Amino acid sequence: MDEEALKALSKAVKKAKRIAGEKAMELHDLVEDRLPAAYEDLPRVAEETYAACKEWAEADAALKAAEGASAS
Repeated sequence: MDEEALKALSKAVKKAKRIAGEKAMELHDLVEDRLPAAYEDLPRVAEETYAACKEWAEADAALKAAEGASAS
């Protein structure tokens, strides 16, 4: 993998991590400030948080694999 592709992948990982952090904060705020009244929002926010974290984990794994392949 060339340097430009690694930079693009690294940028994608950073973006995914930022989005996952934002979703985690949204979930935290829901739990801390709005429950039990907003209990109906819990499944949606939890699913969005899970999806964002999974997307970050997959992007991070792809970056690590690409970095490992480039080092070889």
